[in-house]
Amino acid sequence: MRILAGVLVAGVLAITMPRHVVTAASSCDALASLALPNATITSAQEVAAGAFRPAANPDSDEPPPNARAFAALAAFCRVAATLKPSSDSDIKMEVWLPAANWNGKYLAVGNGAFSGSVNYPQMAPALARRYATSSTDTGHPGNTGSFALGHPEKAIDFGWRAVHEMTLASKTIVNAYYDARPRLSYWNGCSAGGRQALKEAQRFPSDYDGIIAGSPGLDWTGRAAQAVRGARLLQDETARLTPAKAQLLHRAVLDACDATDGLKDGLIADPTKCSFDPGALQCNGADESTCLTPAQVKTARTLYSPLGDAGTKRETAGLQRGSELGWTNLGWTASARATGLDQFRFIVAKDPTWEVDRFDAQTDLGRADAADAGLINAMDVNLKPFIDRGGKLIQYHGWSDPQISPGNSVQYYQRVEQALGPKVRDAYRLFVAPGMGHCRGGEGPNVFDVVTALEQWVEQKHAPDQIIASHATNGTVDRTRPLCPYPQVAWYSGSGSPDDAANFSCRTP
Repeated sequence: MRILAGVLVAGVLAITMPRHVVTAASSCDALASLALPNATITSAQEVAAGAFRPAANPDSDEPPPNARAFAALAAFCRVAATLKPSSDSDIKMEVWLPAANWNGKYLAVGNGAFSGSVNYPQMAPALARRYATSSTDTGHPGNTGSFALGHPEKAIDFGWRAVHEMTLASKTIVNAYYDARPRLSYWNGCSAGGRQALKEAQRFPSDYDGIIAGSPGLDWTGRAAQAVRGARLLQDETARLTPAKAQLLHRAVLDACDATDGLKDGLIADPTKCSFDPGALQCNGADESTCLTPAQVKTARTLYSPLGDAGTKRETAGLQRGSELGWTNLGWTASARATGLDQFRFIVAKDPTWEVDRFDAQTDLGRADAADAGLINAMDVNLKPFIDRGGKLIQYHGWSDPQISPGNSVQYYQRVEQALGPKVRDAYRLFVAPGMGHCRGGEGPNVFDVVTALEQWVEQKHAPDQIIASHATNGTVDRTRPLCPYPQVAWYSGSGSPDDAANFSCRTP
């Protein structure tokens, strides 16, 4: 019953109408003639309640649109615009504005991978909360990095400019429609959208009052180098792990490290404390289903290991123990490999014929960093201007993410705390979810309402000491667990159901 009550409370928080609501002061059609600097509004039209139906987008990392979610939307004003901050820019964006009962706030949403589409699936829940919301294609169609070859301005648009320009334009459009600027502005993005989130906090600290950075690809070049290193190693088919071998390895990791948090529950609270060596599974003779060949052992060790550059001495994190069920026969996920290959082809080597067998694990991380020069990477630790303005930042990551290593999030948080001191926790908190995959899914609790947590922090000064997450099987919630601000972990009280969040507390190991 406690699990059910927790889920019901979260649901009520998500759908409760805000006290502050505003009705449009202008017609939607009138926005078509609104003048914007370096931009053109291409359409402005009313959308009736339940009438919006986007087509599935093959270029998006987002799941297919949920028809029921769109059918439940109230009427809104849909505005499309093209932004041209440079002579080679062609940034598409949309703003959705509730026709009635606007909550007075703005919530922008991020993208995935090389981010070539407006993110309708994430705009829908923002609109359902009565936010004005917007998204951009970051300046190009499709989900490859080919746009950057020979187009440095488009690379800048993707790296940071499209999101900033979209934000400025969106606030102007909101003001024109309601005759009122947003009283608060929020960002919510995962994966590439998490990278965009951190880029905004670092580069444009006045754009947003609160920011959610989920599973951020903040070390864009590092993830690219790691994925390409894995793909090169696994050109040797004998080194690949089949799903059955990945499952074998995963079970061995859990057997070795599951109980380190005081509870054997199929989840590893902090995989950085797990030192299981895949060599323990190495076959004594011929390849069998119950062991790993020497080549497969090398693969597992490589995927877990950091990648360091011989020249710059910089390291980027490997995947964590516990992520094995998300591995493919080429190691990292297909999206990670494709994004990494495009990064080296079109931005580092500037050669569309570049292939993974040309990757040099000793030097190419440094080459990638030099080519990026902070354009896409979001690793600047100076969050002081954002924090000094009163900004709040919630970052989250799944410990079992097989696409972007949670080690990157932990490293970044530690570097920010080292630079700004422990008081940074008053404005910036990281939550790492045991057993969660990339942005969602996995064996652990992976559904949680981070938007409400951010709202309460910004608007009510209630810092998130924990966020309750749930896991469901076939649509039925079967486990809840608190996510704790790093470095704390959820610790079982020793009594009551281990599937009930009420029986856990957050404590520092």
